[in-house]
Amino acid sequence: MWIPQLVEGDGPIYLRLADTLRRDIQQGVLEAGERLPTLKELAAALGITPGTVGRAYQAVHREGLVSGEVGRGTFVCERALPPPGAPAAPAVLGLDMSIVKPNAALQESFVRAALAELAQSARLPDMLDYTPDGANSQHLQAGAQWLQEAGLAAQPEQVLLTCGGQHGLWLAVAALTRPGDLVLCESLCYPGVASVVQLLGRRLRGVPMDAQGLQPEALRALCEQERPALLICIPNLQNPTGTTLPLERRRQIAALAREFDFKLVDDDLYGFLATEALPPLASLAPERTLYLTSLSKSVASTVRLGYVHAPPQWLTALAAAVRSSVWMVSPLLAELATQLIRSGKAREMAHRQREEAQARQTLARAYLGGLNLRAHPTAFHLWLELPQAWSSGDQFAALARGHQLIVAAGDSFSMNRDGEGRRHVRLALMDGSRERLEYALTKLAGLAASPDAVWL
Repeated sequence: MWIPQLVEGDGPIYLRLADTLRRDIQQGVLEAGERLPTLKELAAALGITPGTVGRAYQAVHREGLVSGEVGRGTFVCERALPPPGAPAAPAVLGLDMSIVKPNAALQESFVRAALAELAQSARLPDMLDYTPDGANSQHLQAGAQWLQEAGLAAQPEQVLLTCGGQHGLWLAVAALTRPGDLVLCESLCYPGVASVVQLLGRRLRGVPMDAQGLQPEALRALCEQERPALLICIPNLQNPTGTTLPLERRRQIAALAREFDFKLVDDDLYGFLATEALPPLASLAPERTLYLTSLSKSVASTVRLGYVHAPPQWLTALAAAVRSSVWMVSPLLAELATQLIRSGKAREMAHRQREEAQARQTLARAYLGGLNLRAHPTAFHLWLELPQAWSSGDQFAALARGHQLIVAAGDSFSMNRDGEGRRHVRLALMDGSRERLEYALTKLAGLAASPDAVWL
């Protein structure tokens, strides 16, 4: 077993160990393919903590000198060494696990081909001008096709284009409610909901949830106290909890909307990841539901294009809100999306993202299975409850940042600001390669299980 003689110095032990490991690799003491000692083995040999060894390994891993393989260990990479005096390669940063997004590597080849096709298209000149009412009929038809594939009986004349899902949410609140109105959502929900509702001067309240999502009984109780104007609901793979509303609850929510005369927003950004085809809320109460989705999660994160499907009586107000906010959605982006949808590439891209998400959820279960977590098996994210030793997700997130891992603390998802979710974090799994994710999950599992003194 490799037992190093640490580089002399007064700096932190993990940095001295990293310098020693780097030196021994560069001088050939450690050869390409050689297996390094485990964290526990080297920690015992040197009289330090496994966490210190892990930080040293992470430092040289970011430089591409070593790599980790699940179940096998850490190995010296096969790579050409730079000549003496050459500048060091830039360090590979850690993972951003705070943003729920598709995997970028799976998008690139599709987007490159679509952009090349668009550049040669005879329709390109038309996409360089303003469009009537902010939309082209072919773009609306493609949007309807995409919504129909999601299980909605969509009509092109009831479709509006948006600059992504967040813009669609803004349109719904701006056009369908008035200042001072009460808007409801799940008690744990993504912060974008709170930012839109509060920015527009509406009041926000979260409806209690359980393991199956929003509770219809709690929704009824809130409606009996004060009539809401709007309920924003994420029925599929809810963000952050990963819950999916059962069919009976969907029917109960639709019935309550009719009984208490409030509008619904069916926020279905993650429906393409669902493994069970359940009817959208917009199919159960079509006369009072705005259906919202986006290609930003399913196809490409920077194709900021979404689709809204609404009852006819709302379309004038929604179109006015589009003009007031962005005047029109980019015809170039809409044409790109139309190409991808009509060719079937968008569906293929979404399918590949779902397969990748399933593989990453399996990895997460392997590394974090000893902890209390909630996640759909094909979701982009998971909701992790921290062990009792942790006072808050904020504390955990701060320490994770010290290891170049960015996670979202649970407090930010509490719509009622009552401490719900305090000892939780949401982990987005789709950034970077699977190998980098494995390493990050290893670090997070160790961080969650270790006493603070090891990590501070």
